[in-house]
Amino acid sequence: MKKFFRPERAEWLALAASILFVALFNLPFWQRMLAIVGPLDGHGVKMLGLAFVLLTAFINLLLLLLLWPRIGRPLLTVLFVLTAAISYFMSQYGVLIDMNMVRNAMQTDGAEVRDLITVKMVLTVLLLGGLPSLWLWKAPLRFRPVLRELGCRLLALLVSSGVLLGVAMVGYQDFASLFRNNRELRFVITPTNYLQATSSYLQSRYEKAQPLQQVGLDARRGKGWPQGSKPRVLVLVVGETARADHFSLNGYARQTNPELSQASGLINYPDAWSCGTETAVSVPCMFSSLPREQFDTDEARHRENLLDVLKRSGLDVAWLDNNSGCKEVCNRVSTELLYDDQDPKYCNSEECFDDILLGALDSRLKHLRHDAVIVLHQKGSHGPAYYKRYPPQYAAFQPECRTSELQKCGRQEIVNAFDNTIRYTDHILAQIIARLQADKRVAGSLFYLSDHGESLGENNMYLHATPYIVAPDAQKHIPMLAWFSPQWLAADGMTPGCLQQGSRQRYSQDNLFHTVLGLMDVQTSLYEKGRDMYAACRTQ
Repeated sequence: MKKFFRPERAEWLALAASILFVALFNLPFWQRMLAIVGPLDGHGVKMLGLAFVLLTAFINLLLLLLLWPRIGRPLLTVLFVLTAAISYFMSQYGVLIDMNMVRNAMQTDGAEVRDLITVKMVLTVLLLGGLPSLWLWKAPLRFRPVLRELGCRLLALLVSSGVLLGVAMVGYQDFASLFRNNRELRFVITPTNYLQATSSYLQSRYEKAQPLQQVGLDARRGKGWPQGSKPRVLVLVVGETARADHFSLNGYARQTNPELSQASGLINYPDAWSCGTETAVSVPCMFSSLPREQFDTDEARHRENLLDVLKRSGLDVAWLDNNSGCKEVCNRVSTELLYDDQDPKYCNSEECFDDILLGALDSRLKHLRHDAVIVLHQKGSHGPAYYKRYPPQYAAFQPECRTSELQKCGRQEIVNAFDNTIRYTDHILAQIIARLQADKRVAGSLFYLSDHGESLGENNMYLHATPYIVAPDAQKHIPMLAWFSPQWLAADGMTPGCLQQGSRQRYSQDNLFHTVLGLMDVQTSLYEKGRDMYAACRTQ
């Protein structure tokens, strides 16, 4: 037995590390398993035991392939530290890790990263990642001569594979049902979740360069508007992380829309839905000509979108950004990045309030000579540091959570801070309408929709970017609204009554592409009248 059990050998070190990964770094998985299994009767204990052996054998296979002279310990140390960080975020915010979450993380800006790095996070990573790493470097590790080491390693791989196969066969019926009915489980098993997701992301990101696929080559302006009429300008506001059920316009008990509720002619859409749960997916998706079911984020990088079609038709197109960029949607149109602006009235060393967008819009309107679409990309309600998203005068709901460590706040404090961001967004949108009303040189309109929603602690889930198939409605049900000047309504032959009548229908971000083409009178074979929200009301 002593000859067989040699703790200094790589096989035993890999097994010990595998047990550490399963027991220490997979608490979110075990919490979900306990909730699913229910009472710890004989069957429940059997399920948990088989799951423990199954995961240990699977992770052991991975580690047996990594533990080699010179590279084994450094690689395993990196795994310990990364897994500790991933486990922290899953435990604190209830997030799930898939390729879209990795993409979201890769495209996060510096200010958002600073919001997420807290003392608690650093201490957790040092403890969970540091102590196992210290053990790893202290533990004896001796390798055999090359051929003998290869033979023993192969034997260990076969044994681990046999255990994996045996457990899978014994529990096949239970595990097949478990993972079929609880698809989110595979997104919480570390380290395999982020390793697989990162591999898929890198593979898609650095694939062989593809030529840009042009769309809407036949795009041209129609003749719907009279010659010599005022330039029409559509201000398209892409919100950030706003929830439909936290807009008082949609029946929320709190008054989060005091200014918009007073806006004459506002059309609100209470049943609107996103095509993703994170900016990196939703923004390219909403501007794509493809519906959500056909949309692919990686392919979108090589395919033209709504802004390209609008520009090709002869419209002036601009993107004004106070967020983390346009996710490559605005690559071929005029772009103004405002989040690094130095205006002391609205900006600090980290970011700017969304008021900065209003000044940039004023400048664009002042110099406007032709029909145009101006996109404003908000910072909006981006978490977890909601309290940083609005000036003090909009902190109407108290007490507010004033930390990005949401676990330190009561749920009502988190909701208060989030609702303050909605109240500030209400002000920004009302100010845009006021500017369009006051500018007699143009016929203006506003269209607003959020990119996705947000979880605020329901079922211990926070933030967003949960895989769409298992995401709660809070992350997918978005606010959407519009406003048109009297000149615009008259030119298109649209009546307020018709617009209000259609506002109760179900819409999604799939409608945006065709609705904007219709509003700007752009004719192309890509246009689908059935997806244009205003086609039924337009008589001109």
